[in-house]
Amino acid sequence: MLNGKKKHGWLLSLFMVFAVALAGCSVLGAENPEETTLEKVQREGYVTVGFANEKPYAYMNSDLELTGVSVEIARTIMENLGIGELRGVLTEFASLIPGLQAKRFDMVTAGMFITPDRAAAEAVQFANPEFTIGEALAVEAGNPLELHSYEDIAENDEALVAVPSGTIEYDYLIQSGVPEDRIVTVPDLASALSAIQSGRADAITATQPALQATLDTAGDESLERVEDFQQPVIDGDPVQDYGATVFRDADQEFIAAWNEELRKLEESGELLEILEEFGFTEENLPQGITAEEAVE
Repeated sequence: MLNGKKKHGWLLSLFMVFAVALAGCSVLGAENPEETTLEKVQREGYVTVGFANEKPYAYMNSDLELTGVSVEIARTIMENLGIGELRGVLTEFASLIPGLQAKRFDMVTAGMFITPDRAAAEAVQFANPEFTIGEALAVEAGNPLELHSYEDIAENDEALVAVPSGTIEYDYLIQSGVPEDRIVTVPDLASALSAIQSGRADAITATQPALQATLDTAGDESLERVEDFQQPVIDGDPVQDYGATVFRDADQEFIAAWNEELRKLEESGELLEILEEFGFTEENLPQGITAEEAVE
């Protein structure tokens, strides 16, 4: 048995060993303040992406693999930059930008539209657009309320429309005159689908590819997409939305490298091949539009 002095000295030595070990771990695990995000992910061999589980942009398939048009574009660009793995972090759409700002992930690959408000968001920046699309509307089969536009929803005092929170569609509905108390906000498109199926909403709205993918997956013959839907007119012009990946504002090197690889993909035709895999067509190509031009 150790006496008091030897026991005290032994414990002190053991404490110092642990302290040195912990300090060493802290130093090894600490971020290099001079290392950029691009340098970090190239060194580690993987990038962490935020997504909201929305088809066809970014979602988990039946094999629990992360895929979607935004994900596959990101995967191709990352491979070209020497980064072999994408690791997804699932979150609600409205939490994607806050999560990026909080460094929960390195970038957002969720088909997020470039809007003036988002483009002005503190500490984040959009890369150049990957695609351009319009809006769509789904209703009960036969369209009993005769809803063909957001204006029709606004003018019908009984019409309720479901939309995921944090999406651009919510803003378009408000700007089209739909009262807030007739907009049913839900976490995601699956919840919007549930809302119309249960009678809590008369319509659901989303981008064309996302809504079509939701309806195809549901296979519910009691619902239909409004084929003659009239695109919302905002500030005198029909909406034309551009989807892009989002980065932290400090990651200018990463953004520049991404934009260069995206340009190469569009010029080579590989971007169109990825888009077509998820139901997009040549008319959805961004045609070299920059992030700055997309918000003008």
